[in-house]
Amino acid sequence: MEFTPAKTVGFAAIVCFVCSIFVASSAVGLKDLQKENEILDKQKKVLDVAGILNDQMAADANLIKKAYSERIKPVLVDLKEGACKGQDANTFDQQKFAKDPATSTNVSGNKAKVQRTPNCAKIFEVKSEAGNGIDTVILPVEGKGLWSTLYGFIALAPNGVDIKGLTFYKHAETPGLGGEVDNPKWKAQWKGKKAFKAGEAAPALYVKKGKANDNYSVDGLSGATLTSNGVTNLLQFWLGEQGFGSYIAKELKGGK
Repeated sequence: MEFTPAKTVGFAAIVCFVCSIFVASSAVGLKDLQKENEILDKQKKVLDVAGILNDQMAADANLIKKAYSERIKPVLVDLKEGACKGQDANTFDQQKFAKDPATSTNVSGNKAKVQRTPNCAKIFEVKSEAGNGIDTVILPVEGKGLWSTLYGFIALAPNGVDIKGLTFYKHAETPGLGGEVDNPKWKAQWKGKKAFKAGEAAPALYVKKGKANDNYSVDGLSGATLTSNGVTNLLQFWLGEQGFGSYIAKELKGGK
């Protein structure tokens, strides 16, 4: 069979078309699985920052789901009065709310470089192991690092002051530098720190350049000053008046 340029191009086009069908079909077929894995990963991060996750649980999806259903309760919080009315905490999509001008507020100009905050936010209450109350409250946080937006969770004691953990579930910071926000040793520094100074409404928590030497800071990330500053900025934003400041003051510090 003699191949002409036209036949060659035609054959290549047919191969590309067939391959594109296979790729598209695979993407559609795996969409539900990808969504399920995304949900599972967030549940895992919530359990981790709450101090519940262990090695056995981390390797077993069923144990993650069981622990999450038994110990974690999603709760919706109005960042703007009445915004959460009619919403289901279990299916609520905070990112979608934040992108829609009808359900969010423009807050551009802040150091965390957050453009909009959702008028309704999804937090997590952690039931005590004995089942007789709430021992941790987990708040979602996000903000710009060096290369990316960091998305994570900060865990607070019920008094709204004592830090129980910090973790990030999505970012694209430089591995070995800003990516050290995922280092277990660095994350462990946050436990026991305080988010606020006594009698003050503005958050005091920050990442220090160099070694931390007080109750409000942790060691800076070596070679990653901009990512360190980004973590400081996003925490101070979300714990401040434009984020969860009012909720913390009224519901946690003030007592439910």
